[in-house]
Amino acid sequence: MTRFPRDRFDDVADGPRVGAHRGAARRGGGWVVFAWAALATGVLVGIGVLVLALLNGSWQFAGGSGGSTPSATSTPSASASSGSGSDSGSDADSGTDDGGATQSPSAAAGASAADQGATTLVVLNGTSTTGLAANASTRLGTAGWTVTATGDAGTTGATQTIVYYQQESQAAVAQGVAQALGVSAVQQSAAFPNADVSVVLGSDYTG
Repeated sequence: MTRFPRDRFDDVADGPRVGAHRGAARRGGGWVVFAWAALATGVLVGIGVLVLALLNGSWQFAGGSGGSTPSATSTPSASASSGSGSDSGSDADSGTDDGGATQSPSAAAGASAADQGATTLVVLNGTSTTGLAANASTRLGTAGWTVTATGDAGTTGATQTIVYYQQESQAAVAQGVAQALGVSAVQQSAAFPNADVSVVLGSDYTG
């Protein structure tokens, strides 16, 4: 057996330790390591989610001092044919129509049937009551008015009878037609371009 010369490590004595040694483990050290690992994981996950969101376009950054907010606009429209027209019950209640109609004051005195001249007049049924347009047409004809055509409106839910006219010069004629039918709602509108004056009958019309 090989023997080495005796040195200071052969003599062990109580006193200050010499050389490397392992100190006592601190209490709670494992929890500190776990907390730092969890924090690092959360940061990395958050960065990954943000990058994916930006790449998918789900998040957008808008310039400007006040940012930007989404907005939507809609432009309603309405159309009518010689035998049919379109209107809505809610429009009749509110006094406006889908064709951009504007409420106009009723003429103080409606024109008479003799003043109709070349003004075309159609009667449209805006309800589910069968024969209502024919009934109103007969009533107008008895009063001397010339009805150009009758038909069904594009809705069956109209609750108010409204007499529409296109030009301001036709307001008195429209008022006269309304008086002949026993109604009062008269409104200027471009929703019915195939007639100068269009009557849309609602559920309030009893004939």
